Order: sequence, then C-alpha cells, then structure tokens
Amino acid sequence: MATVDVQGVPGQRRLARGDGTDGTIGAGRALAWLLMITGAAGVLSGWVITIDKFKLLEDPGFQPGCSLNPVVSCGNIMKSEQAGVFGFPNPMLGLVTYAVVVALGAGLLAGARYRGWLWLGLNAGMLFGVGFCTWLMYQSLYEINSLCLWCCLAWVATIVMFWYVTAHNVHHGVIPAPAGLRTFLGEFTFALPVLHIGIIGMLILTRWWEFWTS
Repeated sequence: MATVDVQGVPGQRRLARGDGTDGTIGAGRALAWLLMITGAAGVLSGWVITIDKFKLLEDPGFQPGCSLNPVVSCGNIMKSEQAGVFGFPNPMLGLVTYAVVVALGAGLLAGARYRGWLWLGLNAGMLFGVGFCTWLMYQSLYEINSLCLWCCLAWVATIVMFWYVTAHNVHHGVIPAPAGLRTFLGEFTFALPVLHIGIIGMLILTRWWEFWTS
C-alpha cells in the first residue's frame, strides 16, 4: 500500500489513510530516534542521581559531582523532602518510565505500529511527567533554592518527547483537534519545546541573576 509523508515531525510516514487497516498507528524514524534519545537521556539522569542518592545515604558528607556552587548543588536537591515525593527517590520512577519510552522508540524503529490507546496512554504519561517536572522546577527554584544539572536534563527530555508525541497524536487523530491546530503543529512542532524550555531558562536566569552576573 502506498505511503505518504506526514507533515509535522520530520521523516514521519503513514499509510494513505493515516492508520493501518487493523487500527494501528506507526511513526517514522525521526520520532522513533527522538523517543530513544530523550528516553535514554532520562534514564541516564535517573541512574546518576539514584547512584549519588545511595552514596549520600551511606555518607551524609558525600558531595555529588554536579554540586558545583551554591546554586548548582545536586546535594541540596537530593537531601530535600521533595526528592522522594512517593516514598522513594524520584529518579527511581524515572528509571522505569524513561526505559519504557526507549523501548517504544526502539519498537517504532523496528517497524512496530501501536494501537491508539497506547499512543494516548503514552501521551497521558508524558503529560503527567511534564506536570511533575513543572512542580519540581518550582520547588527547585523557589523552595529549595538550588539546581540539579541532571534534573535539568530530565526536564528537557520530558518536555521534548511530550510535545513531539502530542503533535504526532494530533496529526493521526488520536487527539481530536481543529484543522488549524493540526496545521500549526505540523509546521511549527519544534517551536513548542523551544518556547517551553526557553521560558524555564529565563526563569532560572532571572531567579539567580545577581549570582550569574557577579
């Protein structure tokens, strides 16, 4: 069956109808690689933070390698109550969820096609991830008053994967949307994560402006 390009995420291709005859939806190599790379970045950040957290539990005087100055201090983040919201270290949750993203991306790269409910579930999980990261950002900037570079990497990875999966789902009708929104997401998908991350960068810059400029 002939395939046609899908506007939006570069390299995505679909069947002429947009979906498989069995109700499954695939994705192109670009989105597959994006999920694998961002998922791997999340796994890496979660792994490093988890290892450092265990070292900190063994030795309260341990200083993580990313504790560089009074602002960029992973140790302050790890010692905070917010670092274990669910009763265990937050990055342990990331190790599982980001690994799932890597696995799904690898499946897409191998030619797998998923049901709409899975795409919607993936999007919902990423929406939760963005919301949780946003809460952690607020806590980091205005309550704990410190930054963790590995946490920042996880934030960026989550934001990027969320917006691109959202755009994919809108294009394929998994998420109903007006034609104008579909067109916008098709042509300017990249602008959404850039704007989102840019806003966070500005908040970080202004929060510690005196420190950065001193």
